[in-house]
Amino acid sequence: MIRATGAERGSVTVWILGLCIAVLFLGGLSVDLWRAFTDRRILAGMADGAVVAGASAIDTDEWRANGVVQLDRTQAGQRAGAYLASHPEWNASISPTITPAAVNITVTLQQNVEFTLLRVLLPGEQPFTVSVTANAIPALSP
Repeated sequence: MIRATGAERGSVTVWILGLCIAVLFLGGLSVDLWRAFTDRRILAGMADGAVVAGASAIDTDEWRANGVVQLDRTQAGQRAGAYLASHPEWNASISPTITPAAVNITVTLQQNVEFTLLRVLLPGEQPFTVSVTANAIPALSP
């Protein structure tokens, strides 16, 4: 039977405890990063759909009079906003910025993402912001 000396007692326990804390931190980091990637993917899909909806608002009077393809700014903003409001993932925590111009429409969406598992290890941390921007230019179909 091997007996531990007084200097070696409990060293493995401390090492294992430190390893558990490190694994918990890495697990929390991966869970929160995965959540941020998922939220960003959802926001990107919403922004892409909104600019496509807005870019379909062609100013027909300008097209008929001069043959110029440009957006009806009011209609483009309304269509993009209506698309966002009807999206199943839409909620009040998302901050939209819809910028229609004559030649393009830009939609920027921002959302704060709270920490989940990392909140235990990093108390008092502020949420981080996920932001996406999409831009579309109206064009004639071939």
